[in-house]
Amino acid sequence: MEGKLREETLANEPASAGREEGTVAEQTEGSITIAASAEDVMAVIEDFEAYPEWNDIKTAKIEKKDSSGRASEVTMEVKAPFIGDVRYTLAYKYRADNGGVSWTSKEIEGGIKDIKGEYELDELDDEETKVTYRMSIELKMKVPGFVRRQGEKQIVDGALKGLKKRVEG
Repeated sequence: MEGKLREETLANEPASAGREEGTVAEQTEGSITIAASAEDVMAVIEDFEAYPEWNDIKTAKIEKKDSSGRASEVTMEVKAPFIGDVRYTLAYKYRADNGGVSWTSKEIEGGIKDIKGEYELDELDDEETKVTYRMSIELKMKVPGFVRRQGEKQIVDGALKGLKKRVEG
Protein backbone atom coordinates (compact mmCIF):
# COMPACT_ATOMS: atom_id res chain seq x y z
CA MET A 1 0.00 0.00 0.00
CA GLU A 2 2.58 2.51 -1.19
CA GLY A 3 2.09 6.13 -0.20
CA LYS A 4 -0.83 5.45 2.12
CA LEU A 5 -0.74 5.49 5.87
CA ARG A 6 -1.55 2.15 7.40
CA GLU A 7 -2.01 2.34 11.11
CA GLU A 8 -3.43 0.27 13.86
CA THR A 9 -3.79 1.55 17.37
CA LEU A 10 -4.02 -1.06 20.06
CA ALA A 11 -4.71 -0.14 23.66
CA ASN A 12 -4.08 -2.52 26.55
CA GLU A 13 -2.21 -4.90 24.28
CA PRO A 14 -0.08 -7.36 26.24
CA ALA A 15 3.64 -7.19 25.58
CA SER A 16 4.23 -9.49 22.64
CA ALA A 17 6.41 -12.58 22.74
CA GLY A 18 10.04 -11.82 22.12
CA ARG A 19 10.07 -8.61 24.13
CA GLU A 20 12.03 -8.42 27.33
CA GLU A 21 10.35 -9.52 30.54
CA GLY A 22 9.06 -6.51 32.43
CA THR A 23 8.28 -4.30 29.45
CA VAL A 24 5.12 -2.24 29.61
CA ALA A 25 2.00 -4.24 28.80
CA GLU A 26 -0.33 -1.26 28.38
CA GLN A 27 0.80 0.62 25.32
CA THR A 28 -0.26 2.40 22.19
CA GLU A 29 0.96 1.19 18.82
CA GLY A 30 0.86 2.36 15.22
CA SER A 31 2.45 1.23 11.96
CA ILE A 32 3.26 2.83 8.63
CA THR A 33 5.01 1.71 5.47
CA ILE A 34 7.77 4.01 4.24
CA ALA A 35 9.18 3.97 0.71
CA ALA A 36 12.82 3.55 1.77
CA SER A 37 15.29 0.97 3.06
CA ALA A 38 15.53 0.24 6.78
CA GLU A 39 19.00 1.82 6.71
CA ASP A 40 17.59 5.09 5.37
CA VAL A 41 14.77 5.07 7.95
CA MET A 42 17.21 4.40 10.80
CA ALA A 43 19.43 7.27 9.63
CA VAL A 44 16.51 9.67 10.19
CA ILE A 45 15.51 8.06 13.51
CA GLU A 46 19.11 8.31 14.78
CA ASP A 47 19.42 12.00 13.81
CA PHE A 48 17.96 13.12 17.15
CA GLU A 49 19.15 16.72 16.94
CA ALA A 50 17.02 17.17 13.78
CA TYR A 51 13.81 16.01 15.57
CA PRO A 52 12.57 19.60 16.12
CA GLU A 53 12.43 19.95 12.31
CA TRP A 54 9.87 17.14 11.86
CA ASN A 55 8.51 16.11 15.24
CA ASP A 56 6.72 17.85 18.13
CA ILE A 57 10.01 18.30 19.98
CA LYS A 58 11.23 21.79 20.97
CA THR A 59 14.87 20.78 21.52
CA ALA A 60 16.96 17.61 21.38
CA LYS A 61 20.53 17.24 22.63
CA ILE A 62 22.70 14.11 22.53
CA GLU A 63 24.21 13.60 26.00
CA LYS A 64 26.09 10.30 25.50
CA LYS A 65 27.08 8.00 22.64
CA ASP A 66 27.66 4.25 22.60
CA SER A 67 30.81 2.48 21.34
CA SER A 68 29.38 2.59 17.78
CA GLY A 69 28.99 6.38 17.92
CA ARG A 70 25.19 6.27 18.14
CA ALA A 71 23.29 8.34 20.70
CA SER A 72 22.69 6.33 23.87
CA GLU A 73 21.21 9.19 25.93
CA VAL A 74 19.27 12.15 24.52
CA THR A 75 17.63 15.03 26.38
CA MET A 76 14.50 16.48 24.79
CA GLU A 77 12.08 19.26 25.63
CA VAL A 78 8.42 19.27 24.61
CA LYS A 79 5.34 21.33 25.31
CA ALA A 80 2.67 18.78 26.13
CA PRO A 81 -1.06 19.58 26.07
CA PHE A 82 -2.55 19.88 29.58
CA ILE A 83 0.77 19.24 31.38
CA GLY A 84 2.95 22.01 29.96
CA ASP A 85 6.70 21.95 29.43
CA VAL A 86 8.45 18.62 29.96
CA ARG A 87 12.18 17.93 29.82
CA TYR A 88 13.37 14.33 29.76
CA THR A 89 16.42 12.21 29.06
CA LEU A 90 15.87 8.92 27.27
CA ALA A 91 18.29 5.97 27.21
CA TYR A 92 18.40 4.17 23.85
CA LYS A 93 19.19 0.57 22.86
CA TYR A 94 19.58 -0.37 19.21
CA ARG A 95 18.55 -3.58 17.45
CA ALA A 96 20.97 -5.25 15.07
CA ASP A 97 20.77 -4.83 11.30
CA ASN A 98 18.75 -1.58 11.29
CA GLY A 99 15.93 -3.39 13.12
CA GLY A 100 14.97 -0.39 15.22
CA VAL A 101 15.58 1.20 18.59
CA SER A 102 13.92 1.18 22.03
CA TRP A 103 14.03 3.74 24.81
CA THR A 104 13.26 4.24 28.47
CA SER A 105 13.25 7.41 30.52
CA LYS A 106 16.28 8.12 32.66
CA GLU A 107 15.37 11.58 34.03
CA ILE A 108 12.16 13.61 33.72
CA GLU A 109 11.18 17.15 34.77
CA GLY A 110 7.53 18.04 34.35
CA GLY A 111 4.20 16.22 34.42
CA ILE A 112 5.43 12.82 33.22
CA LYS A 113 6.67 9.97 35.45
CA ASP A 114 7.89 7.46 32.89
CA ILE A 115 8.27 6.98 29.13
CA LYS A 116 8.96 3.72 27.31
CA GLY A 117 8.84 3.05 23.62
CA GLU A 118 10.35 1.63 20.48
CA TYR A 119 10.56 1.89 16.74
CA GLU A 120 10.60 -1.57 15.17
CA LEU A 121 11.66 -1.75 11.52
CA ASP A 122 10.78 -4.59 9.15
CA GLU A 123 12.38 -4.15 5.74
CA LEU A 124 9.87 -5.50 3.23
CA ASP A 125 12.31 -5.04 0.32
CA ASP A 126 15.11 -2.60 -0.63
CA GLU A 127 12.59 0.16 -1.25
CA GLU A 128 9.97 -0.33 1.46
CA THR A 129 10.09 -0.65 5.25
CA LYS A 130 7.27 -1.21 7.71
CA VAL A 131 7.81 0.91 10.84
CA THR A 132 5.95 0.10 14.05
CA TYR A 133 6.02 2.61 16.92
CA ARG A 134 5.02 1.42 20.39
CA MET A 135 4.93 3.65 23.44
CA SER A 136 3.62 4.11 26.93
CA ILE A 137 3.63 7.25 29.04
CA GLU A 138 2.89 7.33 32.75
CA LEU A 139 1.71 10.75 33.89
CA LYS A 140 2.25 12.24 37.36
CA MET A 141 -1.39 13.34 37.53
CA LYS A 142 -4.35 10.98 37.44
CA VAL A 143 -6.23 10.92 34.13
CA PRO A 144 -8.61 8.34 32.73
CA GLY A 145 -6.81 5.63 30.75
CA PHE A 146 -8.65 6.45 27.55
CA VAL A 147 -7.51 10.10 27.78
CA ARG A 148 -3.86 9.05 28.25
CA ARG A 149 -4.11 6.57 25.36
CA GLN A 150 -5.67 9.24 23.12
CA GLY A 151 -2.69 11.49 23.85
CA GLU A 152 -0.32 8.60 23.15
CA LYS A 153 -2.17 7.88 19.88
CA GLN A 154 -1.66 11.50 18.77
CA ILE A 155 2.06 11.23 19.57
CA VAL A 156 2.41 7.91 17.72
CA ASP A 157 0.44 9.08 14.66
CA GLY A 158 2.33 12.39 14.50
CA ALA A 159 5.72 10.69 14.86
CA LEU A 160 4.98 8.10 12.16
CA LYS A 161 3.59 10.64 9.68
CA GLY A 162 6.50 13.03 10.40
CA LEU A 163 9.05 10.21 9.98
CA LYS A 164 7.49 9.14 6.67
CA LYS A 165 7.50 12.71 5.34
CA ARG A 166 11.10 13.28 6.48
CA VAL A 167 12.42 10.02 4.99
CA GLU A 168 10.52 10.20 1.71
CA GLY A 169 11.20 13.93 1.31
